[in-house]
Amino acid sequence: MLGASLRRLREQRGLTRDVAGFHIRASESKISRMELGRVGFKTRDVEDLLTLYGVVDDAERRALLEMVREANTPGWWHKYSAVLPQWFSTYVGLEEAASLIRTYEVQFVPGLLQTANYARAVYQLGNPDATSRDIDQRVHLRMQRQERFTRKDGPRLWAVIDEATLRRTIGGREVMSEQLQHLLHVATFPNITIQVMPFRYGMHAAEGGAFSIMRFPESDLSDVVYVEQLWGALYLDKREDIDPYLTAMEQLCVESTTPGGTVELIDGLLRKM
Repeated sequence: MLGASLRRLREQRGLTRDVAGFHIRASESKISRMELGRVGFKTRDVEDLLTLYGVVDDAERRALLEMVREANTPGWWHKYSAVLPQWFSTYVGLEEAASLIRTYEVQFVPGLLQTANYARAVYQLGNPDATSRDIDQRVHLRMQRQERFTRKDGPRLWAVIDEATLRRTIGGREVMSEQLQHLLHVATFPNITIQVMPFRYGMHAAEGGAFSIMRFPESDLSDVVYVEQLWGALYLDKREDIDPYLTAMEQLCVESTTPGGTVELIDGLLRKM
């Protein structure tokens, strides 16, 4: 979140990344990486940037410099670094800080709603040469990520799942049946909403593929859109990039099943298995 705060301060002063980079003897790309949280922070660099951005209040400077220490403290997920791609590690950090995650999935059940057996099947499918130990670690990481959403004070998760995802058997009938039953269970949680984009709508607003939108409790931090690719991901935090995804998500929610309709649809699928 430090990166987003630095970007906001820079934009308030009307300064470009080039100017900020020159001020700390760095490149424009380093400022971009800092603002996206993709690089470590040096206290000296942040102090110099705060001066450039006109932050003179001692309390505000102390709070932001304390964020440097927090940002450089490895999160619990870093112990999985051997099996966790760097581009996804950034996402897990943002996910930990989010108060609301809205996600649309077209290929698989969203990771935060997967059972261990379903997650294992997905990982094996995408990583046929991975060792059993590596797959065990990745599954365990996924299960740990889900724990925040099972707490009473946990963040809100709002998922829209394409109907094709629920009809695509992953890991065999038993694994898929367990997964569908799990969706029915977590749909009863007060902070989890599950909708399904049914076939009957044909084309819809998110034909471009899966994406997630993360919102944070700090009002001055922008949303972040996460778009995963085969070997990487995009992180979008500019208003002009975020707005089309927000519009698409709103339309998806309007056209998808109600939570009650989701239960009926999944019940029907289970009866046919």
